[in-house]
Amino acid sequence: MITQAQTFLKQHKIPHTLHEYVCDATDDFGHHAAHNLGMSEDKVFKTIILHHDKTYVTCVVPVNIRISMKKAARLVKLKDLETTDPQTATRITGFVVGGISPFGQKRKTLTILHESALLQDEILVSGGRRGLSIGIAPQILVSSLNAIVGDVEDPQAKA
Repeated sequence: MITQAQTFLKQHKIPHTLHEYVCDATDDFGHHAAHNLGMSEDKVFKTIILHHDKTYVTCVVPVNIRISMKKAARLVKLKDLETTDPQTATRITGFVVGGISPFGQKRKTLTILHESALLQDEILVSGGRRGLSIGIAPQILVSSLNAIVGDVEDPQAKA
């Protein structure tokens, strides 16, 4: 099954690679993807939907870090941010939690990419369903989604 993320990438002629794996996880999908694909956790990124009132933010970070809501809010010039509940995240993006891609979302959101992505030639992000990751150059992700790059890591917390 072709996902909306794949359709978006194809329509915009964005170079990428596909990485499929068996996903039998019920939570912690990013760690599961990294393990099953044999990839370092600093190269596999999770997509978390945040919000302030009716403003939604897609935050793309390595699976091995936690997000500082204060840092993320500051980057997008909002008073504060909080994690969006799974049902709303699915409604906003069109993707199920564990398969939320930054590409091809139903509703355009602000996008934040953790700055560590720029240290990699390629990162993996969700491909729009559980068990599918997309390999992409981080600079291409930034330009195609007009993403804001910055440090959103909460140094006090472990993922």
